Amino acid sequence: MPARPDYASFIAGHAEVIERINSGEAGLPILGVVLRLAQEALGAAGMTFAEYGPSGGRIVAASGAAEWALGRPVDKGSPTTRRLLTGLRTQVLSLDRIEGDFPHQATGQGLHTMLVTRAILGGLVVGSLQAFYHEAEDLPTIEHHTLIEFVATNLAHMYGHQAGLPVHGDGPVVAALADGLAIIDFDRKVRLWNPAAEEVTGLSAAEVLNATLPFPIPVLGQTLDHRLTDGRWLKITASELTGTVDSIVVTFRDTSDQHRRDGDRDLFVALTSHELRTPVTVIKGYADTLNSHWDELPEYERRHAADVIGQRASELAKLVDRLLSAADQTGPSAGSPPTPFDLVEALRVAERDLPTALRRRLLVRLPVELPKAIGDRSTITTILTELVTNADKYSEDGTGIELTAHTDERTVVFRVSDRGIGVRPEHVERAFDRFWQAESGDRRRFPGAGLGLYLVRRVIERQNGWVSLRPRDGGGTVAEVRLPRG
Repeated sequence: MPARPDYASFIAGHAEVIERINSGEAGLPILGVVLRLAQEALGAAGMTFAEYGPSGGRIVAASGAAEWALGRPVDKGSPTTRRLLTGLRTQVLSLDRIEGDFPHQATGQGLHTMLVTRAILGGLVVGSLQAFYHEAEDLPTIEHHTLIEFVATNLAHMYGHQAGLPVHGDGPVVAALADGLAIIDFDRKVRLWNPAAEEVTGLSAAEVLNATLPFPIPVLGQTLDHRLTDGRWLKITASELTGTVDSIVVTFRDTSDQHRRDGDRDLFVALTSHELRTPVTVIKGYADTLNSHWDELPEYERRHAADVIGQRASELAKLVDRLLSAADQTGPSAGSPPTPFDLVEALRVAERDLPTALRRRLLVRLPVELPKAIGDRSTITTILTELVTNADKYSEDGTGIELTAHTDERTVVFRVSDRGIGVRPEHVERAFDRFWQAESGDRRRFPGAGLGLYLVRRVIERQNGWVSLRPRDGGGTVAEVRLPRG
């Protein structure tokens, strides 16, 4: 570790970052550039940035010797994470003295020390920034602390501007400890603004008092649903203030989660009807043809019709299973408890179970053997099928899809790589959202319900593994699955 940060390279690189932001770049691409810049300036071996939402966190950007952690979930309830989120803002930790899987995996990568700080926006922790070092001979100095805090502050401002960040959905939604409450006078000016109102809206009392209420007032005694500019929803009620003739009490709460659940339900119904209609129509059409014209059809046409019915019925069964799994909030069946298994052998068996058309496109480049992986062997066929199907859907005919695998000190890895249309940096995490699709409307070029990657992530994370997407050098996409090494 250098005795002092490399300020010259950091300032030069920071100026480039500002230019790129001013030219319209945002989100994960800029986040990645900032991490690489901070890594060089801090003399670190690698960097990660974990984004936090209401229920958990995830590493959404990584660089250097920490790139293996990209996509890894972060348990906000673990003792280590709680300590990082509530203790000193910036801390230096020896990884071999921290409990949990992540420090164990990091030491397996040759990393020893972690310098970590929080990215705070309006009093809320939106993420944490980690710098990793191989050796513990030189501990970070106060200058290293100051620089990493400066970088984290800049990242927090990026979240405040909401330019491509947060990565996940609507980002960190703060549930109010109580309903927000405002009292307004006959001029509709705010005279009281309680702390919960600040929590719900993000607007301080100093910004709101003596100004017009920043959202509509419902008819007295009625309820109004209102959407804020940041996408969150408020449920607002209003009534007269007892003992006055010119004041109104307005109460409001954040109902974004309820709206999201309602939207998921409506989308599920719409997708179910849309995705089931095609195979059902084809099956019915061929069945009616066979029933009405059996004697008139030659043998090869009858066989073709039966083959199509069987194929579509299989597709229908898989689609129904995926829809039911996605509708179940508890997720797909947990299956067998994690146990050691031969990943290479499991992948070869799963490859033989792929449809013929997919097998012809798949270039299998697996090592003879790897250390055992810890997980549920029975899920590998489903995972591989979903990833290869996804790669096939977004790739031109004639281009290959590669299946590779390797290991490091703590994980066993396999990758499905294609030369398709690629994935935009701002979509690498959203692609795992339930029902999310890069295109919408009736002119979508690519079919599907937006469930495959969502189910893959849930299945893998039940096995203490993780999955990530990233653009492939030269064009295309890489899907990477990591499972604990036995």
